[in-house]
Amino acid sequence: MLRKRGSLIFCGTFLFVTWNAILVLLLWGRPQPGQPGEAGQEQGAPLEIPSDDVVGDVLRMADTFEAELERQKEILLQIQNHQSLWEPSNGNKVKAVTPKQPIIPILVIACNRVTVRRCVDKLLQHRPSAEHFPIIVSQDCGHAETAEVIRSYGDKVTHLKQPDLSDIAVRPEHKKFKGYYKISRHYRWALNQVFRTLSHSSVVIVEDDLEVAPDFFEYFRALLPLLKSDPSLWCVSAWNDNGRDGYVDPGKADLLYRTDFFPGLGWMLVREVWDELEPKWPASFWDDWMRQPEQRRDRACIRPEVSRTLTFGRQGVSLGQFFDKYLRYIKLNTEFVPFTKLDLSYLKEETYKQNFEKEVYSAPVVTYEAVKQGQLTGPGPFRLQYSSKDSFKIMAKNLGVMDDLKSGVPRAGYRGVVSFISRGRRIYLAPPPGWSKYDPTWS
Repeated sequence: MLRKRGSLIFCGTFLFVTWNAILVLLLWGRPQPGQPGEAGQEQGAPLEIPSDDVVGDVLRMADTFEAELERQKEILLQIQNHQSLWEPSNGNKVKAVTPKQPIIPILVIACNRVTVRRCVDKLLQHRPSAEHFPIIVSQDCGHAETAEVIRSYGDKVTHLKQPDLSDIAVRPEHKKFKGYYKISRHYRWALNQVFRTLSHSSVVIVEDDLEVAPDFFEYFRALLPLLKSDPSLWCVSAWNDNGRDGYVDPGKADLLYRTDFFPGLGWMLVREVWDELEPKWPASFWDDWMRQPEQRRDRACIRPEVSRTLTFGRQGVSLGQFFDKYLRYIKLNTEFVPFTKLDLSYLKEETYKQNFEKEVYSAPVVTYEAVKQGQLTGPGPFRLQYSSKDSFKIMAKNLGVMDDLKSGVPRAGYRGVVSFISRGRRIYLAPPPGWSKYDPTWS
């Protein structure tokens, strides 16, 4: 890039000098009227008085010459302005002034698990820049041992302590869910600290039982511009709910999807979305609340084919729900993908919707039995069609993908379609053609 711009400066200067030299030579080389030997005038003939046309021609050429000098002066000033984009470094070398990178804080939600060390260690291991990715650990619960672990990192992380540790009054039937109320309260406080107190414009949220992939930071850095510019998006997640080993294509670690299901488990949002959500933030079960139509508002999230986070926390308020059957087998990406160097425009809404539906509904329809028994022929992809809530749940469960729906939206689904790998072939578990909207009663 520097060599190319340097050549541009040289060529501009060369053209300036050459052009003006030609103009001067033209003026100097023009024969004067009445000069002996001029065409059309014999030797010894009396000198002729220059005509008005010749004098006017000279004057016009002089005006043109002056105007051209002014124009070339402006070109030289523009060249000098381009030179200001470089600043000298190491003698004769110059370096380009790169665009300022955004600051994306990583917010770790912690409570009483000393295993937060595993989470923070991996974040520090893979973090490319402390300046651009500050780590903020927000701790609830007041657990002394966990606090000591967080303090041991010194200035490598910022340790926030949720000040309101009071009990929360809940309905008798929700007594066993009190932990979910405290988590929701903590999230609201922590996100307000990030956006209101610290004045950040975006954040990536991870919980203290998540391990991140080597390209975790690269992934979010690349997708932040898309999240900010596309109003049909409201989050970016590092998680694939159906990302178990054998259900994803490890050869397509760079493949990304739009999904109508809010995945969580390592996700990014921007301040504008928090401004929208914070006034109505729920008292409990914040993640299921995010999946309701009133919050989602037909917006999508970005999620990867291969997860960039892995949960290792079987113990928690969810009491290991889904962990033993699904979550412990999620495949964590190990291949660094340079997302910031890839063209991600295919994820824009209209482009993605058109291409995705074309691929899904041009795929041949197959039966559940053929998929289950591995009787498919050809490389795929294949379309397995469901027609009701029950048919979706039966096929999903028996094929090993998550079968629960939230407000009618299947996990990892986009426009009702769930994509996964079965016996090495891509399967689209899809509604009939012409699908238009989710049925909230499918929950």
